[in-house]
Amino acid sequence: MFDQLEIIENRYEQLTELLSDPDVVSDPDKLRTYSKEQSDIHDTVEVFRVYRGHMETIEESKEMLKETDDQEMIEMLKEEISESESMLPKLEEDLKILIIPKDPNDDKNVIMEIRGAAGGDEAQIFAGDLFRMYSRYAEDQGWRTETVDASSSEHGGFKEISFLIQGKGAFSKLKFENGAHRVQRVPETESGGRIHTSTATVAVLPEVEDVEVNIRNEDIKIDTYRSSGAGGQHVNTTDSAVRITHLPSGTVVTSQDEKSQIKNRERAMKVLKARVYDMMQQEAHAEYAEKRKSAVGTGDRSERIRTYNYPQNRVTDHRIGLTIQKLDQIIDGNLDEIIEALAIEEQTSKLEELNNETI
Repeated sequence: MFDQLEIIENRYEQLTELLSDPDVVSDPDKLRTYSKEQSDIHDTVEVFRVYRGHMETIEESKEMLKETDDQEMIEMLKEEISESESMLPKLEEDLKILIIPKDPNDDKNVIMEIRGAAGGDEAQIFAGDLFRMYSRYAEDQGWRTETVDASSSEHGGFKEISFLIQGKGAFSKLKFENGAHRVQRVPETESGGRIHTSTATVAVLPEVEDVEVNIRNEDIKIDTYRSSGAGGQHVNTTDSAVRITHLPSGTVVTSQDEKSQIKNRERAMKVLKARVYDMMQQEAHAEYAEKRKSAVGTGDRSERIRTYNYPQNRVTDHRIGLTIQKLDQIIDGNLDEIIEALAIEEQTSKLEELNNETI
């Protein structure tokens, strides 16, 4: 581990030199790339330097102990050694966590897609509840939410809705929401008071840049049509809605929430790139995931990840066995407790893998 930390520190110092190079300063792409790389390893280097400082203090104090007979000095040196040694275990654990490979998508914006699944009208109402939950969570985080496309249900909620969440670290927190969500409650339309079980699926995709996925013009088909959604006379009487079909994969994306055809096309392309990128990642990680399944699940949208039980005000995340009696708060967007628990579980799992590889 410490050899790896030495390499990281050397790279940090190299990046410091590069960032003062006139050729880099005058090149916005290089400047942005090197600045981000240095920022990503800054905390690791800082903690490593603190750790090494304590190691040097211990070594120097032990050498000085050999050279003095002064009792007061001996006591002071022993105290310095004891204090520095007590700091090492915590710093070592921090360093192990800091060198865990980070998900390259963690800092990205998110495209979320929610669909009512099993349960008919109730599933679509639940899809609407989930959309409001994530919208309120995003608002609390200071993120911005934009609807890309929505198909409303007659009885409330959505048959499906896709939306963009923009904010630093959005994917790092929302990626755990990928999967099938189950609700247990008495629907408003149920006269007999029976509890129904319905599901909605949530897809969480990182927004990607052009350099990460190349979609050729000849591989897509673009159709325009009149919006069927709300938005006033202008939206419904012009061909502002856009449908893009990715011919190689058969992926179809629509956007009709904006009045402008250009804006709808831009949003649809964002979703299409995210879906194609997601398929590429799924294929690339399929073999790895088969060998090592994360403690928080495979991320498969068909996997049931969470149950929302209204009669008992209970939310259970099945991946980590977490049950919280705060459904009313969680459905109102207070997701921090669940997301933090999932992040810790993922971190612990990766740390165990790292320790096993070290052994």
